[in-house]
Amino acid sequence: MNTQKPLEKDWKLFKEKLKIWQENYHEKLNREYISILSGDGDASDKFWELDTRIKNDKKKAGVLVKDLRKSNMVLIIIQLINEKVITKEDLEEFSEGLREQLELFFSISTAQRIRLN
Repeated sequence: MNTQKPLEKDWKLFKEKLKIWQENYHEKLNREYISILSGDGDASDKFWELDTRIKNDKKKAGVLVKDLRKSNMVLIIIQLINEKVITKEDLEEFSEGLREQLELFFSISTAQRIRLN
């Protein structure tokens, strides 16, 4: 993948949007956690299911980005899309160059998956 250096305007927008995307993702997770706790079954089973779920969710970019750097921005966006934290529509305000770079990545990725199957 051609990894061009992100534009400064994309980087600033990304940092603003990331906070919003993560907050929205936390809201989604909280609703799912409430559903787990409100469901049928033993309290202990629900507790351990939730514990496992939270441990897994904490590793996702929608919850925490460990290495927030401009040079990692495209990879973080790819991760957010793959984790269904955001969609490609969430990127409409970003530069055409960044959107094209991401489209190229996903078209190559899709082509490789098709060949592997």
